[in-house]
Amino acid sequence: MITRDCVAFLEHARGLAPDFGPATARAAFLLAPDGFTLAEQSAADNRYMADAAGFDAARASAQHRGLQRALSRVLPTICFAGDPNTPDALFPNNVFATVAGRYVVGRMRHAVRQREATRADIRGFFGGVLDYAEIDLSTQPHPCELTGAMVVDRARGLGLCGLSERCDEAGARLVHEALGLRATLLFELAPGEYHTNVVLAVLAGRAALICPRGFADSAVVDAIAALYAPHAVLLSPAEHGAFAGNAIALSEDLVWMSAGAEQALTPASRHALAVAGFRVGAVELDAIEAGGGSLRCCVGEIF
Repeated sequence: MITRDCVAFLEHARGLAPDFGPATARAAFLLAPDGFTLAEQSAADNRYMADAAGFDAARASAQHRGLQRALSRVLPTICFAGDPNTPDALFPNNVFATVAGRYVVGRMRHAVRQREATRADIRGFFGGVLDYAEIDLSTQPHPCELTGAMVVDRARGLGLCGLSERCDEAGARLVHEALGLRATLLFELAPGEYHTNVVLAVLAGRAALICPRGFADSAVVDAIAALYAPHAVLLSPAEHGAFAGNAIALSEDLVWMSAGAEQALTPASRHALAVAGFRVGAVELDAIEAGGGSLRCCVGEIF
């Protein structure tokens, strides 16, 4: 099922068992922020990016290493070298995604990011080392920025895809098919939003962090909240602005977000996460957030 009908999606999704696959990844991969600087093309439709003076490459590199150390305490976490010719490639989840036995290469909107899809080392790792089959969407015309645009409930095989210039409806269908999902809900993001994973996180298939102002239609917010009730956490505008929605669970009991996001959490949000069975792990990432993304954007998942 691929639909814009919230009611039909909710009815179908509620009937699906959490047996699509593991709810969390078995490993993670990062891409180092070598040459980290303002990418003018990406800044054209990413209001979260700082201006050129706001980029501190050395601090971003140190924080990125801290992120790898932190995540490595939970699951194997590898880091590929960066490339100064792709200055905002430290967000690899938009370009590469995995499902059991195969990997998908996305089609980025901007030329500066399309270069990332040609990385022979990353393709060689998935195809040669892990022996995953390849599904290459990078040369077709429809933008589909993978798990930036589509938040995936891995337990039930559900996609939640916000449409924007970074992913059109045809691109969403391609990702849905490549990941073999059971059902995907399509919806419009609010004006000024570029990726769904900045305004929504599904945590280990049993909870969701939702930024209501990131959605064009409140009915979509209501449907997602109903699907993950009683563990749907509606975040405030301040939490949204601090990237609290750009979070990820890499184990059953721990949700990761940036230190700035964690500090912005309200007592109500903290309590809701605790009730859902999650502790919060936080990593300082303010320099990386100058690039318009936060912790979840940095993490590629290996299933």
